[in-house]
Amino acid sequence: MSSNDFTTKLDRLAQIAVKVGLNLQPGQELVMTAPVEALELTRKITEQAYRAGASLVTTLFSDDAATLARFQHAPEESFDKAPAWLYRAMAEAYRSGAARLAISGQNPTLLKGQDPGRVARASKAQAIAYQPALELITRFHVNWTIVAYATPAWAKAVFPNDPEEVAVSRLWQAIFQASRVDQDDPVAAWEAHNRQLKERVDFLNARRYQALHFRGPGTDLRVGLAEGHLWVGGRSPAKNGVACNPNIPTEEVFTTPHKDRIEGYVSSSKPLSHQGSLIDGIRVRFEGGKIVEASARQGEEILRKLLESDEGARSLGEVALVPHSSPIAQMGILFYNTLFDENAASHIALGQAYSECMVNGERLSAEELAARGANSSLIHVDWMIGSNEVDVDGVTFSGTLEPLMRSGEWVPGL
Repeated sequence: MSSNDFTTKLDRLAQIAVKVGLNLQPGQELVMTAPVEALELTRKITEQAYRAGASLVTTLFSDDAATLARFQHAPEESFDKAPAWLYRAMAEAYRSGAARLAISGQNPTLLKGQDPGRVARASKAQAIAYQPALELITRFHVNWTIVAYATPAWAKAVFPNDPEEVAVSRLWQAIFQASRVDQDDPVAAWEAHNRQLKERVDFLNARRYQALHFRGPGTDLRVGLAEGHLWVGGRSPAKNGVACNPNIPTEEVFTTPHKDRIEGYVSSSKPLSHQGSLIDGIRVRFEGGKIVEASARQGEEILRKLLESDEGARSLGEVALVPHSSPIAQMGILFYNTLFDENAASHIALGQAYSECMVNGERLSAEELAARGANSSLIHVDWMIGSNEVDVDGVTFSGTLEPLMRSGEWVPGL
């Protein structure tokens, strides 16, 4: 694409991030995180935020090279540390009403070849330190969103056989298409898409299934749903009253599983990129809501360390339905990035549940949420289990199975 066309679409992505993703309000602060390579987009988002009336925009940058240097040269005690002071400050900003925006684009294979034990320790330390801020996000305390930037390292991971310039261009085209910024009126396109997701959400909430049953190659899984669960998708109101789209792009509808009512086995349908490492060929078995067996063709030690993060890491905090015909799935691209790959396939998430997916969840204490079946954990890690070979049934309270998806597609008429 020409430089003028690219600039126009990047401007549109910034607009979508602020107007659709965040729905940023006049006088609201914004806390943004981004890789250093995404400086161009952060500047455009900052401009759009101030045009929307933001009182202050604060951006925190990350650097893959600096992250890798830690694993290559830092003393052993480094991997049990995280900047808790930083996350406490972020939590205070959210409690004071600041919106949250993250730009995704890190190298998905950054830590390939690094000590899995160190990776797990560093991830756990960060998760513990991040908990005060993460809890406000999972409880939907403020409006927040995630958008993507095509960094060279990420692009080369997705398109390894292309020269870097070509790989970056191809990844940008995919991002623009998935984010609907290549359409004549992106805001109107998002309005229409949000209406479609709401129709699906309203149907599922009216049915009040007690469980979902997934069946396919390597998968026979029954996921009980939490008592008082709510389906959510697309635009949702945060606790501060601002309706936002947490993910740009998004194709999913999702809800809260019951942490004690998950049975059977399931296999991943796409690799999981987690904290700079790849985990592929995941296969786990659940009993009584907990993973009792786990294996992976690649990254098995990383998976096992992830499951050891805390007690809640072996159960689920989210189950999501995505048709195989979603625009992202139809691109035929493995993004090695959960923001995109989770919107190409139905998926589950290990760890923390979202209180927004519970009736009156924002008013419930942690103990009340747990009593209804919502899981609690330091982590929330999505991985994909859907494909064009997976069927999904809704299980009624009488035990009847009602077809929801066949061969990865919604049953006609739903």
